[in-house]
Amino acid sequence: MQTSKRTLRSDLPNNILLAIVQRVRQNAGAVFCFIACWLIGFRPGFGQPAVTDSTGFYRARLVKNYKIGVSAHRGASGIAPENTLATFWLVLQMQVDYIEIDIRTTKDGQLVILHDATLNRTTNGAGPLNGQTLAELKKLSAAKGAGESFQSEQIPSLEEVCQLLADWNAHHQARTKLYVDCKDVAPAPMVAILTQYGLLTDAVFYGSDDNLLALQKVAPLAKLMPSLNKADMMTDKIEKLHPYAFDVSWPAVTEALVENIHQQQIKVFSDLLGGYDSVSQYEKAARLGVDVIQTDHVLHVYKALSTEAVK
Repeated sequence: MQTSKRTLRSDLPNNILLAIVQRVRQNAGAVFCFIACWLIGFRPGFGQPAVTDSTGFYRARLVKNYKIGVSAHRGASGIAPENTLATFWLVLQMQVDYIEIDIRTTKDGQLVILHDATLNRTTNGAGPLNGQTLAELKKLSAAKGAGESFQSEQIPSLEEVCQLLADWNAHHQARTKLYVDCKDVAPAPMVAILTQYGLLTDAVFYGSDDNLLALQKVAPLAKLMPSLNKADMMTDKIEKLHPYAFDVSWPAVTEALVENIHQQQIKVFSDLLGGYDSVSQYEKAARLGVDVIQTDHVLHVYKALSTEAVK
């Protein structure tokens, strides 16, 4: 009798397994939901196919057919609440190249992950995030609008996310890297935490030009990624920031622009979000030579680009 491939992972680090057990004791619902999604292919209902054994197959086909990376926008937000440990855990199973996180600073100077400046949209709290301490924020649910099984999810600290990612990378050949959106954060404490967990070197940093210049003073080798909305802005930004990559506005992406950026030994990232998060646009990005696309639907990208290269 053939043994099922869906077995518990034996290669996970002990501290991650222990953390899961501890969270089950606290609230079995949320953890069971995202583990069950991974193990049995159940679809929780956030609008994206669940993680199954076929994920590795589609990922391998994409890597074989294209030189394009995939960044998970705020995690696997089609399956679990954005910017939570549950969603980051799930997206690691998808073997993505980057996980995008948004870093903000609490009232007591702690670094946490939340996209919005206020708590209203994604938590059961209200008001500005920077008006509350980490301890106060940890009392909130970060799963507003999600199912009951996710309501125990909290706003994670940067350290919690780094611990999860560092442990994953230590036990897997293909590393997942951080795509850091510097929303409201001083460079020094952020660099210190990323350095502590061995994640600084591979991370890319998005933010305003001023924020990236400040980061460069603290970490001269940090991989900066300013926005590029118009082609005629490129020369000035290269001279000022010496970027590793540009986050090019998708409507501005053309074959000529991608080629021009690549000639400067700079990579091209682009967001395929909202109405652009579609098969035709994934194929166009691959055809134009974009290096990394950011999406809310990682598994859709894998399936769309699992066939031979588009012409």
